[in-house]
Amino acid sequence: MKKLIYIILPCAMLFFTACEEDFINLTPPADITEAVYYTEAEHFKTGSNNFYTDLLPWTALGDFLDHASDLNGYKEDSPLQTYSRGDTFAPVTDDYYNDAYTALRDINLLIERAANYSGDQSEIAEYVAVAKFFRAYHHFALVQRFGGVNIVTRSLDVGSEEASSPRNSRYQVVAQVLADLNDAILGLPREQDIPSTDKGKISKWAAMALKAEILLHEATWMKYVGISTDGDGIASGAGSEGFDAANIDIYLKEAAEASKTIMDQGGFELWNHNDVLDNMSSYYLFMLEDNESNPAGLDKSSNNEYIFYGKYDFLLRQGRALLSHTSVGRLMPTRKMVDMFLADDGLPIDKSPRFQGYTNVSDEYQNRDYRMRAYFTNNETHEIPEDGSVLLTGQDNYGYYNSKFISWKWPVYRASYTESPDLPYIRLADIYLTYAEALYELNGSLTDEQMDESINLVKARAGLPAISNTFLAANGMDLLTEIRRERTIELYAESSRYNDLRRWGLAEQELNQDIFGAVIEGTAFDGNPDLYTPGSYIYGEKTTTTAVGERRCILLEPESVRNFSRDNYLYPLPTALFNTNDNLLQNPGY
Repeated sequence: MKKLIYIILPCAMLFFTACEEDFINLTPPADITEAVYYTEAEHFKTGSNNFYTDLLPWTALGDFLDHASDLNGYKEDSPLQTYSRGDTFAPVTDDYYNDAYTALRDINLLIERAANYSGDQSEIAEYVAVAKFFRAYHHFALVQRFGGVNIVTRSLDVGSEEASSPRNSRYQVVAQVLADLNDAILGLPREQDIPSTDKGKISKWAAMALKAEILLHEATWMKYVGISTDGDGIASGAGSEGFDAANIDIYLKEAAEASKTIMDQGGFELWNHNDVLDNMSSYYLFMLEDNESNPAGLDKSSNNEYIFYGKYDFLLRQGRALLSHTSVGRLMPTRKMVDMFLADDGLPIDKSPRFQGYTNVSDEYQNRDYRMRAYFTNNETHEIPEDGSVLLTGQDNYGYYNSKFISWKWPVYRASYTESPDLPYIRLADIYLTYAEALYELNGSLTDEQMDESINLVKARAGLPAISNTFLAANGMDLLTEIRRERTIELYAESSRYNDLRRWGLAEQELNQDIFGAVIEGTAFDGNPDLYTPGSYIYGEKTTTTAVGERRCILLEPESVRNFSRDNYLYPLPTALFNTNDNLLQNPGY
């Protein structure tokens, strides 16, 4: 999951539109017991609807926006900031762990009751499939955070064997996850068959997309990380039982096949309205609501890119998060992120004659990937900043704006806490990039045709020319680097970065670097007290490599305070668990 990928947090809400009445008309909760519930098909429908409340909500902004990654320069005291520096310690309790197992108990209860349902099994098949999807979702969210965990496939009570068992390895958990997703795919409807009143419900394609992303995640984890984070299962960790290097290619092949099936049969398409949105589709997509949410008058019915997503609505389910406010103040790109965008000739900026340099603040935006303007311009004007308009006067102001996840005309159109765009977990752009990466990792190459049906479609929306094997060779470019670049840019701040760095085995390398802001040397800021106050930056300046050579830049945080290690690839188990289960072992390094 996304991307999960997706971390779960408690979120009290009603499911969207048609499901609302199911909650309103239920027997009062005090009168419902496990013994009498799940006796009618409607009970299974309502029970499965309730599982959606455990999906990542907009209120979990810190996790979703990849705060404190190497791509975001805003620095604050937060759990993710601590994590990115390698300073994580074992907590007493962990909501991510506890909430997942609470959800799993409810899910397993539905599945158990379904086996004993006296009615026609076809009446409840879809709801059981939804339960299998969410059982996979929660187990894999646990794997991404903790590695191997206890597999739970039945509703537990005090004294249940699983509550005192050793952890299963990540490979055993993933096998269970994939089995559940295979069952879910068989029982879920196609997106095309879900009525408009039920949009946001899990489709066959959503389950297949989640499966594809998990397959890619685990294949690359096995390839680049291997068993290095598992522990031996005797003194620490969950061990490596079930690890089989042969699964790397098997998983990659299945990831590519699942992605291709969605591409060919899912009926999805990239949301590209650049012709009427001034090449800003990659901004308006994420804040799409009614026809007042963008200058072209488009609403959510125009969006057929989201495959697995959280459904929100201004009247029925608002985001109830400081989405725009937080995105303005705490989501600002680093030097690394800004320099990653290609020039509009498809070349990296250190290779392209189209790159205009850094002298004035407007220069580096010229002739670039459309997403750079869509993500990083002033949220009020959405225009490239005018020269002289950016003032470097404090630690939280280091050269760049952010507009991704900020409502158009905020706060006039949408006041804080009322923004209600749908929240994408997996969208078609993800699937194109999953397809391309899986094929490359499997074969070491892509054909030009494979590039055209995947990564080049994402590039086209960004105003970039298609790549081909000839183009890459002629310009000394590496295909894997370009696939990873495209994923980093397209999924910026969508809860992907930490997972990608870890599964590529690059987290130590990337998270432990100096973090830079604006270029100072040779620019309009250099020596100009009206634009730049050097003393307002704690760490001052440092010379680093830019697209025009070695230059002094604002140093936001030095590598000396960043100590991320291989042990930090997994979070520690909460220590309270060891008081109730003597068979649990802590992850290595904690």
